[in-house]
Amino acid sequence: MSIFSRLADIVNSNLNAILDRAEDPEKIIRLIIQEMEDTLVEVRSAAVRIIAERKELERRVDATKSEIEDWQRRAELALTLGREDLAKGALTAKARLAEVLAREERQLTQLVSTLEKQNEDIAKLQAKLADARSREAAIIARHKSAAARFKLKSRLYDDRISDAFARFEQVERALDEAEGKVESLDLGRRPGFADELAGLEHETRVQEELDALKARLGNRLRPEVSK
Repeated sequence: MSIFSRLADIVNSNLNAILDRAEDPEKIIRLIIQEMEDTLVEVRSAAVRIIAERKELERRVDATKSEIEDWQRRAELALTLGREDLAKGALTAKARLAEVLAREERQLTQLVSTLEKQNEDIAKLQAKLADARSREAAIIARHKSAAARFKLKSRLYDDRISDAFARFEQVERALDEAEGKVESLDLGRRPGFADELAGLEHETRVQEELDALKARLGNRLRPEVSK
């Protein structure tokens, strides 16, 4: 594929469509940028050669025009001197040069047109390259984020995780059963000496708090109605 065909393909391509079809957008965007940069270098090098060719052709056109003017002056001089034969020969040479000039001018017009089209395509390529570069960081970040989320979800749904949770549940059930056995030993037992003392202490604290509350409220308490 020629440089200009590749340039046209890139300029006319739809970057979004390419990225949407890509399995690895990060890799694809880098390849696209590399291809654009390589193409831009080649097209600019080709443009340098075409510009040099245009300048050379412009010099040839100017030289041909100068020669045509010289033959025109010679024909006029020969005719004033009565040498019609020489004047005719000079005009014949002028006519041949006029044909050469016409070809050179057509070539020059084509070169100028090619350069103008190439300049437009280079501008479009530079715009696409800038767009691709601006998207590269965002695409790489999105791709890494998606890969990280996928990796995390894969781990969450891993059979090893499920097995671990199942083992935790088994341990909890075993602990519940052990605690139940301990509690079952207290069922039907009469309170011991220590338990009775603890109960008395609790009742004493409650009675003290009640007496203190009555003393603080004083007369605001309604007298009990005797039965």
